[in-house]
Amino acid sequence: MRVGIIQSCYVPWKGFFDLIGRLDLYVVLDGAQYVKRHWHNRNRIMTPGGPIWLTIPVSTKSRFEQPIEDVGFAEPWADKHWRSIELAYRKSPFFADEAPALRAAYEAAERLDRLTDVNTLFLQTLMDRLGIKTKMVRDGVYSPEGARTARLLDICKKSGATSYLSGPSARDYFDEAPFSEAGIAVEWMSYGPYQPYPQRGPAFDHAVSVIDLLFSTGPASASFCRPMPAN
Repeated sequence: MRVGIIQSCYVPWKGFFDLIGRLDLYVVLDGAQYVKRHWHNRNRIMTPGGPIWLTIPVSTKSRFEQPIEDVGFAEPWADKHWRSIELAYRKSPFFADEAPALRAAYEAAERLDRLTDVNTLFLQTLMDRLGIKTKMVRDGVYSPEGARTARLLDICKKSGATSYLSGPSARDYFDEAPFSEAGIAVEWMSYGPYQPYPQRGPAFDHAVSVIDLLFSTGPASASFCRPMPAN
């Protein structure tokens, strides 16, 4: 049972789905603290003039230590984001094929009150489009205890993990010893190298939302979420 425990992001890049696709269980770590200028509530899409940001306006005033699962919205945003996406991608090869599912997700997002609900809605929608069958649950179902590494280990034990796949940024604080003592193997994700694909911007950019990949390559998208074979 390979488990990954990662904070949710808004319409993430393809590397996020590369990691999720390698898991048996993805635990959304939204009991963690919300961080400004992170990927929790924003991402980039490509336009003919270059990448632009889509940022969900969230309420953070006097709420500096709120967990992601408690973050709400400062104003309506979903329709504006969809119109920006439509303007950027309506001439893309697979817009007609991919737009209905994504448009429906934005319409559903308008009725939601919390960032975590929006992010998981889009994550599941995009996983479905990419054919990713990984099970996704919220960290709260395990009532996790402890902080940082101890909290992750507690979730792994309660979920029945035999291995834990972590993103590379956690190396700065992660202590592997307790996992080893618990009989849980620790693996480290390595992103890419990913194959470029036809993109409408002035210069190719891997670090944009996977939405760009879906509109550009349609049913071939999943193959671009995996590293290129080694020579």
